[in-house]
Amino acid sequence: MSFTERYNKRSGNPERGRDEMEKPKMPVDREKKAIALGYDRENMNAPRVLAAGQGYIAKKILEMAEENNIPVEKDPVLAEALSCLDPGQEIPPELYQVVAEVLVFIMEADKRHKKGC
Repeated sequence: MSFTERYNKRSGNPERGRDEMEKPKMPVDREKKAIALGYDRENMNAPRVLAAGQGYIAKKILEMAEENNIPVEKDPVLAEALSCLDPGQEIPPELYQVVAEVLVFIMEADKRHKKGC
């Protein structure tokens, strides 16, 4: 099953087309979700999900990020889409662009943090 099919199944709308997939609506599930991504360009073809969860698990993921000075990007639509993936799974090509934007945000925040800004 493709990522788009899994996402559509979880979102409760199997009829959603590709155009709608690229512009998802806000998730109906209001419980907080958190996804931790990792990327090592020397050893990975694409970023991977390191951890994912909602509710209590999401809270713990966010606490660990804060404790380790890991920047957090708040994007509920992206979190909903990534929540369909299992830890260790590479992100699908459909999400490369948006995840690349998040990674740029994180790298810039990391540079600012190291400079003490």
